[in-house]
Amino acid sequence: MNQNGQNSAPAATAAFAQAAPRTFLAPETIKQLREERRLTQRELAAALGVTDKAVSKWESGRGLPDITLVEPLARELGVSVAELLAGDVRANANRAGNMLRSVFYVCPICGNVVHAMGEGAFSCCGSAMLPLEAEDATTDEAHAFKVERVEDDWYVTLEHPMTKDHYVSFVAYVTMDGICMKKLYPEQQIEPRFHITGRGWIYLYCNKHGLFKQRTPSPRAARGR
Repeated sequence: MNQNGQNSAPAATAAFAQAAPRTFLAPETIKQLREERRLTQRELAAALGVTDKAVSKWESGRGLPDITLVEPLARELGVSVAELLAGDVRANANRAGNMLRSVFYVCPICGNVVHAMGEGAFSCCGSAMLPLEAEDATTDEAHAFKVERVEDDWYVTLEHPMTKDHYVSFVAYVTMDGICMKKLYPEQQIEPRFHITGRGWIYLYCNKHGLFKQRTPSPRAARGR
């Protein structure tokens, strides 16, 4: 109640609504983070269970995500909730703690595998190990592996040679806060399973053709299939 005897709550609410888009979840922050992760509005929308029109409104400042979507939105954009709300994307760019910035190294002599959260200097068998650059598995017919949801697991399969000279060495499932790697050997079938802990990337390494990656489906969307 103000001095004139009028209820000031509606005015306060309106003021907050006008300030909120500038203070919380800034449109440019959502758009920048989405583009950095190479997600389309439709892909982000599918992961969150909303429409691409909703995402478009967030990025143009014509709307805000529901409070229940803040945490999953931060997860899909690869940042913490605090970073998303603060719009501090520059700090996130150099954050080594994000597993999605994983880098893999493989010894060219013995095949030893090193995983790091960022580039570093590693050597094995007297040779320097160079960081592997992952190619998009969906664009390579010979390495376009399938990722399907089976109960609470991602089930990865690929028809690929598994001989002593040509084989898949490992498959890894990487999310923002964790990694699970399955080592494979010649004569094995390529069908590892990973317990679903969120959306992320599946990496697959062929000893002849290098590293390939593919984004996992949205767990929510995959459950509904």
